[in-house]
Amino acid sequence: MNAIQIILLNFSEIRRRSIKLWSKIPDEYLNWKPDKDALSIIEMIRHVLEGEHLFHKIIENRGNLGNYQSPWKSLEYSNLKNELEFAEKYHTDFINMISNLKEADLENTRIERKEVGQNKILGDYLNRIAYHESVHTGQMLDYLRTAGVERAKIWD
Repeated sequence: MNAIQIILLNFSEIRRRSIKLWSKIPDEYLNWKPDKDALSIIEMIRHVLEGEHLFHKIIENRGNLGNYQSPWKSLEYSNLKNELEFAEKYHTDFINMISNLKEADLENTRIERKEVGQNKILGDYLNRIAYHESVHTGQMLDYLRTAGVERAKIWD
């Protein structure tokens, strides 16, 4: 496997496990949150899906978001099926973008986000994106444990 294939496998596995976890959450818990300042379960799922699109736009623009407007901006929260269906096109576009990269792009393309003081090579940045979703999967496992909800076994 080359580096691009490994990155794609990592994104595929992370999303597969996220969906496996999210799919086992009873609908009556989608608005549950551990405290008033936290994201609810459905808000965290949206955050992960929307975040991937935001990261994709950051990569396309080499860090400059300009006047980015999220496609999720006026979308009401509903259920997992609707969230996944809405995000599918954006997820596919993101995966296709990675598939079309050359290995040299991973080292030669820089993502500079001046507003947060980041200047990373693309390979590093892609791994940070994957880490973002992974962290939220762990956070969701904790939410479910705290709420007393049975958790999917994602370590298959």
